Amino acid sequence: MNPASGLTFYTLILLPLIYFGNPAVALLVGMAITLGLNKTLISNASVLGKYSLQAAIILLGLKLNIGDLWRISANYTLAIFIYVIAAITIGLMIGRLMKVERNSSLLMASGTAICGGTTIATLSPIIKARPDQTGVALAIVFLLNAVALFTFPHVGHWLEMTQEQFGVWVALAIHDTSSVVATAQIYGEEAAAVATTLKLGRTLWLIPLVLIVSFWERSEGAKVRLPGFILLFLLASVAGSTLPMPEFIPSTAAALSKALLVIALFFIGTEISRSTLGNLKGKVLVQALALWGIVVPATLFVVVKFVD
Repeated sequence: MNPASGLTFYTLILLPLIYFGNPAVALLVGMAITLGLNKTLISNASVLGKYSLQAAIILLGLKLNIGDLWRISANYTLAIFIYVIAAITIGLMIGRLMKVERNSSLLMASGTAICGGTTIATLSPIIKARPDQTGVALAIVFLLNAVALFTFPHVGHWLEMTQEQFGVWVALAIHDTSSVVATAQIYGEEAAAVATTLKLGRTLWLIPLVLIVSFWERSEGAKVRLPGFILLFLLASVAGSTLPMPEFIPSTAAALSKALLVIALFFIGTEISRSTLGNLKGKVLVQALALWGIVVPATLFVVVKFVD
């Protein structure tokens, strides 16, 4: 099947998924297609997923009040700091106890602490990680993101968590921005607003991490692959909070944001191939599961106990 036919096929699949509006289902369908056919029908699926997600987040900013964003960020800055430091420290300790290879251990601990695949992709060239080490870490992140997407909303409803509680929890406990936003969106719009704000703030910790690791590794010219859409998200929030605009603009932006999020998760799902699942093995998988097994209930306990 040529790329044009593949895109047409994906478009026909996406239309009912967008109408249904559930990002988790979109991820599952995308993954099922790639696993079933044992190939990706278009080569730039990851690029389409990336830009769909970024556009979805920017449009979401139009419905968020900049004052609320500031309040949420200020209230949880310390919590994010503690989480990032604790996750990296505990992750490295687990890796050392299990005698996981140094690079694999650092990738997994840092990815869990900050921003999953983005962190792993950024650190890999700096620490000169082998392709197999990077591939395994990314595969594990894909797996845990999918688990969170399908299970966290049920946990939230079971515990009767508020929108803010759930948003804070997923912003801390889930690796990648795409899965954070999608999981929170399933729970509710307020949860999505809180989760998006805090997750983007958590992503900023990639800057000091890269600087520290680069100094430690004596790596020159290291680049921080920080998503530029964060600034556009903030500008959209400022515009939505201060500029007069017809009601249909923010409401249309919200609808488009949900549709783009479904598209993003679908294309992310198509990246989960049989070879990706085949990489889910070794001590680093046990390290990742052990670390996540600590941070998920720990953050849940703290959020339920201390967030109103």
